[in-house]
Amino acid sequence: ALANKETLVCAGHIIMPLAKKMGIRILPVDSEHSAIFQSLQGSPAERISRIILTCSGGPFRGMKADELADKTCEDALKHPNWNMGKKITIDSATLMNKGLEVIEAFQLYGAPLERISVLVHPQSLVHSLVEFADGSLMAHLGTPDMRMPLAQCLCWPHCPDVGVAPLDLARAGTLTFAAPDLSSFPCLALAKRALRGRNGRCVTLNAANEAAVALFLEGRIGFMDIPALIGRALDALDARDAGGDALPLCLPTPDMELSATSRVLDAILALDAATRRLVHDWAAERKQP
Repeated sequence: ALANKETLVCAGHIIMPLAKKMGIRILPVDSEHSAIFQSLQGSPAERISRIILTCSGGPFRGMKADELADKTCEDALKHPNWNMGKKITIDSATLMNKGLEVIEAFQLYGAPLERISVLVHPQSLVHSLVEFADGSLMAHLGTPDMRMPLAQCLCWPHCPDVGVAPLDLARAGTLTFAAPDLSSFPCLALAKRALRGRNGRCVTLNAANEAAVALFLEGRIGFMDIPALIGRALDALDARDAGGDALPLCLPTPDMELSATSRVLDAILALDAATRRLVHDWAAERKQP
């Protein structure tokens, strides 16, 4: 049962082949990926056309970049639908949470980036969807309560009653969907850029985001500084020789020796640490007169 995104974002190319080799099924706790997992049951890969992740849009849904510039930590922590920890709540406000889930979907389900979409769904009642080759959609709906995806992992393939009230569609009202605004919320585009480039970029993305969010929570940078610092970190990695300090282009194989796996993990941790140092240095520069 996988309850964090970072494992697959930073090392999915190691984790997934090893899980396959050991005959282990990874069950995602994330409500969106739990919804996709359940919707895909019994469906062969050739039937699947697209994976569609939904997001609430966070507390700043519909706002433009100029409106977001002066948003405070207190503003960003007012999530409309979910009660989560501070870091994930900020990620929801920037849409980085959804960017990380796009990378997760790529690793969990083997779907190429161009077949992974995101829709803003403010009601948080459709937890995600799968589109099939015939154009039909299978949506997973339910009351927004994490007890259900947790029980899916703990009790799968059984479906126990965990005390969550069933969703009453007659009272739910209108369900709306919209494309995300990538110009105002660039973190989602940055995550796609990292996945497209690979070669350590997802590690850099995650480390830069964690460092920037921590700085924002401490009141040391502004809200829109978060994507700015992440973008700068990706630019710095782009500027490096692809065959130099960045992670190797080659992916681990299922029969990779443990010693080789350890070397890749060491490289991931080193890149993570170096990225965090850079972000902190840049943030300090921004404070200089």
